[in-house]
Amino acid sequence: MNAAFFRLHADLPREGPGETADVAWAAAVARARPDARICDAACGPGGDIGALLRAAPEGHVTAIDAHAPFVEAARERFQGNPRVTLRVGDMAALEGRFDLIWCAGAVYFLGIEAALRGWRDALRPGGAVAFSEPCLFSAAPSDGARALWEGYDVRDAHEIARQIWAVGYETLGTRRLSDVAWESYYRPMEARIAALKPGADAELRQVLEEAEREIAAWRAHARETGYLLSVVRPA
Repeated sequence: MNAAFFRLHADLPREGPGETADVAWAAAVARARPDARICDAACGPGGDIGALLRAAPEGHVTAIDAHAPFVEAARERFQGNPRVTLRVGDMAALEGRFDLIWCAGAVYFLGIEAALRGWRDALRPGGAVAFSEPCLFSAAPSDGARALWEGYDVRDAHEIARQIWAVGYETLGTRRLSDVAWESYYRPMEARIAALKPGADAELRQVLEEAEREIAAWRAHARETGYLLSVVRPA
């Protein structure tokens, strides 16, 4: 990812769709204890950390991301909170053991099966993983809906469940991310685009235009595709 991409994404409150209700739902489905140890894998600037802390009011959140400026942004938001540990690191190699691994919109970097295999040893007994994954919600999705994922082999809910089962996990529950979750990501991005457009050079202008096309494409095909949030546990 180039500097122009990160200039667009700097100071955004979150790096993908989501809302507080998603975290609360996932924690309830996973039956996370009040003192749960939670990992926020690929935490971005920390958009979900507050909700994770509320889901486990006596627990601890370890948040990691490979991009150091995102971790620094999260550190500014939660500096001095003894219930939060922030690390620059690889979500494929988690350190520690957790009651819940939360991964919002980033499992596709690893693949469902690789991620779940790799995280099995990072789970405490009875622990669960909650992750959101691109999903087709239409039996006959349009080319535009598929194109939203830029060549990623996006699947439907049945195929996602099959991949989960194939690596020895069971699905405890699923939830489709709402329009509110998506707009919580895209509306701040639109404001950022508007602020950056004046005086943008060619490289930045290209990134801004690509982001505008992405936003328009999701709004055009929101009924056909989006994210499916799954809560899963080793069977």
